[in-house]
Amino acid sequence: MRCLITGATGFVGSAVTHALVRCTGYKVIAAVRRSSPLLQQQNINQVIIADLQAATDYSQVLANVDVIIHAAARVHIMNDDVYDPLSEFRRVNVEGTLNLARQAAQAGVQRFVFLSSIGVNGNHTSKPFTEEDIPHPHDAYSIAKYEAEYALLKLGKETGLEVVVIRPPLVYARYAPGNFKTLIEWVKKGVPLPFGSVQNQRSLVALDSLVDFIVLCATHPKAANEVFLISDGEDVSTTELLRKVGKALGKNIRLIPVPVGLMTFVAKLVGKEDVANRLFGSLQVDSSKARELLGWKPVITMDEQLKKTVAALK
Repeated sequence: MRCLITGATGFVGSAVTHALVRCTGYKVIAAVRRSSPLLQQQNINQVIIADLQAATDYSQVLANVDVIIHAAARVHIMNDDVYDPLSEFRRVNVEGTLNLARQAAQAGVQRFVFLSSIGVNGNHTSKPFTEEDIPHPHDAYSIAKYEAEYALLKLGKETGLEVVVIRPPLVYARYAPGNFKTLIEWVKKGVPLPFGSVQNQRSLVALDSLVDFIVLCATHPKAANEVFLISDGEDVSTTELLRKVGKALGKNIRLIPVPVGLMTFVAKLVGKEDVANRLFGSLQVDSSKARELLGWKPVITMDEQLKKTVAALK
């Protein structure tokens, strides 16, 4: 089976690439913006794709490809300085994605696995999100991801291209960007943190488990034309997560029980309401569909992935 992976040098894409290389029966083609010495050392076939745009020509890349795993995207940016972020996200994550999918359908590619985001469902929960919930994307990034999902599934119905959509929550492992990286840095510094009484519940997914699920979705017959929410199944509060990180690092973490209401109020005053929501709000995911329909289960526990992450950092 010939599998094209876009974003093959990214956080998730690189892990998927190396997982597929270890599998028998796969011919892996890594789509990259510039040649990667690491991929070259491992004799992984690379194709240079300058940018993910509506006009990009993939005709020389898609010959005899069976499956595309699309991990490339304009990623969520905390302090986006472009004039119109939504237009930029649409240009890359919607128009660029649809251009690739249309050409894939024309070239006879069988399946298109699209890495989306739990942000399509929303940014907080009172009960766990499911695939049946009405989408409620909350920012430019998640709006564009939802628009891409909708267009891909429509294209699949029109052309016969099998589309699989995966919406992960926060993904954690070594080199994880964003919030998880920040948490690790806080704990490593050993400074007291005012998060000793946070009682929210957050779903996360270990990189190893997400990669395993993506590889499964590349071939499982029942994954075709489905949307999946995915998680570890071990929901934790911010307080519990920090303690787990501290344990993995071998650090005696000091968590001060400051009232959540007070911290939220201060965060709003200084324009950090989004940060407060991620730290103190709940976002839970029901991944039972993936488990029941595909027979999938996480391949690693949260504590095991954290230990693996810390070992790699050392």
